[in-house]
Amino acid sequence: MATAGLRTLQLLLLLSAWRARGGAARCRVTLVLSPQKAAGAGCWSSDTSHDGELHALRMRVGRHEELLRALQAEARRMAARLQQLDAQLREHAQLVSQHSRLLGRLQRACADPDRGQQQVLPLPLVPLVPLSLVGSARNSSRSLDQTPEHQRDQSSRRPEPPSPPLPTGHLAVPTRPVGPWRDCAEAHGAGHRQSGVYELRLGRRVVSVWCEQQQEGGGWTVIQRRQDGSVNFFTNWQHYKAGFGRPDGEYWLGLEPMHQVTSRGDHELLILLEDWGGRGARAHYDSFSVEPESDHYRLRLGQYHGDAGDSLSWHNDKPFSTVDRDRDSYSGNCALYHRGGWWYHACAHSNLNGVWYHGGHYRSRYQDGVYWAEFRGGAYSLKKAVMLTRLVRL
Repeated sequence: MATAGLRTLQLLLLLSAWRARGGAARCRVTLVLSPQKAAGAGCWSSDTSHDGELHALRMRVGRHEELLRALQAEARRMAARLQQLDAQLREHAQLVSQHSRLLGRLQRACADPDRGQQQVLPLPLVPLVPLSLVGSARNSSRSLDQTPEHQRDQSSRRPEPPSPPLPTGHLAVPTRPVGPWRDCAEAHGAGHRQSGVYELRLGRRVVSVWCEQQQEGGGWTVIQRRQDGSVNFFTNWQHYKAGFGRPDGEYWLGLEPMHQVTSRGDHELLILLEDWGGRGARAHYDSFSVEPESDHYRLRLGQYHGDAGDSLSWHNDKPFSTVDRDRDSYSGNCALYHRGGWWYHACAHSNLNGVWYHGGHYRSRYQDGVYWAEFRGGAYSLKKAVMLTRLVRL
């Protein structure tokens, strides 16, 4: 029996040596023999790593190499794009420098009395960003017109009939009919046909407003009026939120009252404008609302109708901005440049809350007058502007 156990051991050793010489994978051999005898049961085991694992590792390494090559190519593309952007930045800087030099020459020319007879182009006005960044404004050709109004060909305009006077305050006898009312349309329906100061209940507050009961069918709540420059509209967010001025003169109803009014059913918006020559124009929007403060009193407008030109739809869906709450689409502060709060974009095709300049044409570093770009242009400050709203009549 001992001889048989030794032979078995020899066979196992020969088998291991043959596999090593034949190129087989390395093996681990375990032999278990009885300590008393060289005979009996013999046990051996081996763990062999397969070629499949090596192949899988090579595949993974290949995929990582491909990914590395792709990343290197993307890095080269990004570097080339960075060079292009750097070149564009240098071009823009050069353009700004040219504009600055031109502005300096224009200012010196304006200050030189000997050159008073020469034509001097007006200073660049806002939008304060390139037109390509503003987007495809439908009426940009007119709203960005920088030619002074007195230089335009007026013969192309057909004579227009005299416009009805805009609603103004300053009644000889103040009117405060019994109220408070839900809105001016309710007071009008109750038989109150005289325009004046009425009291409306808006939530828990009673607010004094001007109700226009004679023009355009009556029932209009005046939410903004400019007529004599007696009120400073260059103020902060809290004032624009609560309202300021007097309802029988220049005033701003307030963003929160506007939201309260327009949240009570479908409303329309009417804007009446008048220039310093007494010519009027109107812009009507078939729906109008102001969102709550949580949405920054965002403007919602419907379709435009009228003869003033549409200079407000560009501001549709825009939040309200003031000098201390800058939410416009421009990198700067539009409310600062335009000297008043408005639903700015980048920056404005209209601003009825700007500086009330006497006489129409004004000179300012920025386009900060009371203007409606489609009516008399952005370099002309209007004499009168009124914004009115009422429930849509079905």
